[in-house]
Amino acid sequence: MDILIIEDDNTGFAQAKLNNYQIGTMNYSKMGKDLIAIDATFVEPAHEGKGVGKKMLYKIVEMARKNNIKIIPICPFAVAMFNKMDSIADVLKS
Repeated sequence: MDILIIEDDNTGFAQAKLNNYQIGTMNYSKMGKDLIAIDATFVEPAHEGKGVGKKMLYKIVEMARKNNIKIIPICPFAVAMFNKMDSIADVLKS
């Protein structure tokens, strides 16, 4: 599985691909140069429960760390992951 980050001026998303087929996306909105809000996560039903969402979140967290960006989780999946995982708390907007 490949996870890519794709951005334009005001938004971005992590895209999960398997054999060149898109199986998931995690969308975020830019709220300035050092803040994003994760606002939606979608995983194809056939791939639910296989860690696709978590891998997309890790890719966004990796990008945030590299660029000194904080994250506001809005979508229920992202909120749940930030509540469960202390290992990504460093990028959470307090």
